[in-house]
Amino acid sequence: MSVKIERLEHKFVIEISNILKEEVKDKSIDFVTVMDVRITNDLSFAKVYVTVLDDSKRDEVMKALRKASKFIERELCKRVEIRKMPELSFVYDTSIEYGNKIDDIIEEISGGDSNE
Repeated sequence: MSVKIERLEHKFVIEISNILKEEVKDKSIDFVTVMDVRITNDLSFAKVYVTVLDDSKRDEVMKALRKASKFIERELCKRVEIRKMPELSFVYDTSIEYGNKIDDIIEEISGGDSNE
């Protein structure tokens, strides 16, 4: 991956976070955290990985993000100087859940060894 793409991904994380915090009026998007952005080499698509503070509202938040994606693209275009704005797609980031599951398994295994 090129350095240019990596810098752009980092810039997208910052700017999309700011747009969600300052510009988007939908209250269901209040506690969304942008974890990462992955942009294709040809700059046509960008996957925006997000998490939600309240996991029970995950589906509602993801619908709201998809609905607001064109608005977010337009605002991002104003803030980031880029010739071609990638199409944004929002994806729920499960890496934290996966990490917690691994931690639980390790704790269970290490707890089981100390009892013997």
